[in-house]
Amino acid sequence: MSKIGKISITIPEKVKVLLSDNILNIEGPLGKKSLNIDLDIFDLNIHEGKSVTIKPKQNNQSNKRLWGMNRSLINNAIIGASKGYEKVLELSGVGYRAALKGNILNLQLGFSHDINFNIPEGVKIQVEKQNILKISGNDKQQVGMITSEIKSLRPPEPYKGKGIKEQGQYILRKEGKKK
Repeated sequence: MSKIGKISITIPEKVKVLLSDNILNIEGPLGKKSLNIDLDIFDLNIHEGKSVTIKPKQNNQSNKRLWGMNRSLINNAIIGASKGYEKVLELSGVGYRAALKGNILNLQLGFSHDINFNIPEGVKIQVEKQNILKISGNDKQQVGMITSEIKSLRPPEPYKGKGIKEQGQYILRKEGKKK
């Protein structure tokens, strides 16, 4: 039995969940999301628009692996349609700053050139105090992907801690050179 898979998913009031063929459509105040669910493997039940349960038709090892993952994908889509997802990045270093220019994020990260990062649709980036970025959207995977791409432009280094890190992320610091 999957510990995650057997938990039912409650649907908030503002979110509508509809199943047509193999596609689960989730619509909420922050956007729409469509998930492809294999109904040959799983039974999907929507109880009066208030909760969703998913169960495998056959209880074998490969279906158990997919059970919890599909339940998590449905849950993430429902949370994304109702509340959304947000990640906060901090730029730490002398002269490290960010600015928005339309649909482009301009980053100055100590290189000899500025880095222009194109913001895709479905993701919103806010710049606070030039060194704090708030990345938000309704798709958890897309928000995490954009966050990791921005972090990879200048990962935090262990000696001074300069670079781009998530808020609250612990950086293992090393001791400098000794005489």
